[in-house]
Amino acid sequence: MSHPVAIKFTHPETADVLAHPGRLVLIVETAKPQTVVAKAVNKAMRGGLARAMGSDGFGKLKPGEAMDLAFPAGLAADVLQLVLLPKKSTQAEARKAGAAIGRVHTTSHTLVVAQSNPLAAELSFGLAMRAYDFLAHKSAPARVMGEVTLAVSNPELVASQARPMAAVAEGVFFTRDLVNEPANILTTNDFAARLAAMQELGLDVEILEEAQLAKLGMRALLGVGQGSESPSKVVVMRWNGGTPGDAPFALVGKGVVFDTGGISIKPAGGMEEMTMDMGGAGVVAGVMRTLALRGAKANVVGLVGLVENMPDGKAQRPGDVVRSMKGDTIEVINTDAEGRLVLADVLWYAQETYKPRGMINLATLTGAIIVALGHENTGVFSNNDLLCDQFLKAAAAEGEGAWRMPMGQGYDDKLKSRIADIMNSCGRDAGAITAAQFLRRFVREDMPWCHLDIAGTALLKSESTLAPKGATGWGVMALNRLIADRFEDK
Repeated sequence: MSHPVAIKFTHPETADVLAHPGRLVLIVETAKPQTVVAKAVNKAMRGGLARAMGSDGFGKLKPGEAMDLAFPAGLAADVLQLVLLPKKSTQAEARKAGAAIGRVHTTSHTLVVAQSNPLAAELSFGLAMRAYDFLAHKSAPARVMGEVTLAVSNPELVASQARPMAAVAEGVFFTRDLVNEPANILTTNDFAARLAAMQELGLDVEILEEAQLAKLGMRALLGVGQGSESPSKVVVMRWNGGTPGDAPFALVGKGVVFDTGGISIKPAGGMEEMTMDMGGAGVVAGVMRTLALRGAKANVVGLVGLVENMPDGKAQRPGDVVRSMKGDTIEVINTDAEGRLVLADVLWYAQETYKPRGMINLATLTGAIIVALGHENTGVFSNNDLLCDQFLKAAAAEGEGAWRMPMGQGYDDKLKSRIADIMNSCGRDAGAITAAQFLRRFVREDMPWCHLDIAGTALLKSESTLAPKGATGWGVMALNRLIADRFEDK
């Protein structure tokens, strides 16, 4: 899987800094050497540090950006990296500064000198997030990040601040690992087994198999997976860290481990990326892992529907009619609009079984949301202004792009079927919105609910500030913050 970097916290010792043989990183707050360590480094370099910091190249740096000096004279280090981070920088700039360090995968020991910078913990989080790399299927020796030490004036305090952030990072990495895995490895059985293993962290995990799903009436979900050799499943993860008996908050994820489109088969070009169509379930799993690792004082239930959408003699056809657990009948117009069929049953089961106080579902649901928002923002749809605003504030605080999209009766009317209660697809116009309207049919009127369409943000073809290209883990940070801010016992 991934190889997360371990960061140690210690006091800055000038002699150790000057003699450090690997990569040396100085977090600087101005364009002049001001700290005791920086002045010692400048003296050892015979004024070289001051000259570098007075150069045009350094002068163009923005907070969070870095400049490298190779084989600095007077130091034992192979590379001296200068990272600009003024004391009044933002959280995002501190994480960007850490990412500038973490993106360089060197096997040598990296010593980062931040001294009394108040954003050192956020810097360490950015470093850890960007140091991630998915290496499970590389046959060549992996060039993973070597040991990292963060030298600060108050290591015990910074370590305590960084501890809950480390739980978030592990949750994000778990999500990224799941989304990056190929479908011949991450089958529905393997996915469920990885979730079941989180019982060791204190989560209660239940796996509902096909016979149980049929008994519950989940024909919409089962129809999607009936053409696959991999059995369909629903996995329920419960974290009971809040007041006993209080209603949980619910997270629901689409877990299509591979999506060919079924009989409405997708074009060959780009189909290999459909290993990421379980991204919603991956985010739910990552959030539940984070909550357990940091001992969140909240009751949260995470439910994921795991299926594989394959063409086969037994596969669901366009024109089929299936009955959902709710009881509504659905005309299947397009078998590639399968994620909403999975979510319909899991959303209803979550409400019927756990009576949650609120509910958010995540899904790589539509290409239409990418047309609308690109890869910068997740589409947010909601029936409840308060919950939606709370989520958007949490996403903004974590730097995870999200944008509210409209809903309305006019869009809902498009879903009327000639032969059933509703159809699963009604063409290209407003495709992301009509998909959300479909899901809303399976949400009770009094249930605060948000739907997050992460099709454009779950996996990127280029690197972002905190992630290499590939799976991003978008949503773990925002949902963890939402739960911490709004749903934890104080």
